[in-house]
Amino acid sequence: MIDLHSHILPGIDDGARTLDESIDIVQELINQGVTGIVATPHYITDTPYTSPKRDNEMLLTKLKQALSDAGIRVDVWLGNEIFIDRDIVELLRRNIVASCAGGNYVLVEFSLNEEYPNYVDILGNLTENGYKVILAHPERYTLTQQNYDVLEELCDLGILLQCNVGSFIGYYGKAAEKLAVRLAKEDRIFALGSDIHHARGDKRITRAMKKLRKYYDTAGLECISVKNPSKAVGVI
Repeated sequence: MIDLHSHILPGIDDGARTLDESIDIVQELINQGVTGIVATPHYITDTPYTSPKRDNEMLLTKLKQALSDAGIRVDVWLGNEIFIDRDIVELLRRNIVASCAGGNYVLVEFSLNEEYPNYVDILGNLTENGYKVILAHPERYTLTQQNYDVLEELCDLGILLQCNVGSFIGYYGKAAEKLAVRLAKEDRIFALGSDIHHARGDKRITRAMKKLRKYYDTAGLECISVKNPSKAVGVI
């Protein structure tokens, strides 16, 4: 699996607090079959979570060196989980936030409980500017849990959906699990992510993959766990 959504960079958001914890998280992901990871720290305007791309790049370099020193082999790329914002295109142009691995795929998140005004126009502006928008964990939002038509509209606009593996095993509650399963059954999922923040040893990827085999054949599961994410990071 290539993990498109993780919080492994140390000390900049609510994910890993130290470099040692970053290494522990990465090792846990590898133990569950992950071969590549996109580090996607939060970027939320007007909050403490606004670490700029240049600082994140330096942290990623330190993490890669520490992994190499520890004999841990895994591909790691830089991205961001960007909170929906009318200025996303400008933030990308000014290199304040990062697309996935420097390509044209961008991971965007909504508020869990509130609808952001003009979100369709904002996402449409991104696509008009040549970006492929990946919506982070759509199964977790109150907006989409209560109105499936929102997701159908976004998919019709070309928005791609990234589901968290933990959703399939009830990690975020029954509503998220129900919606994630529906998206799987309807083959609307582009890619998977761990959305991992801390090393917990809960084996969420291993457990989720077993459940996902109920809804996907081998080729389908390979598509959402490896093939599509590989496109997002530019390796195929």
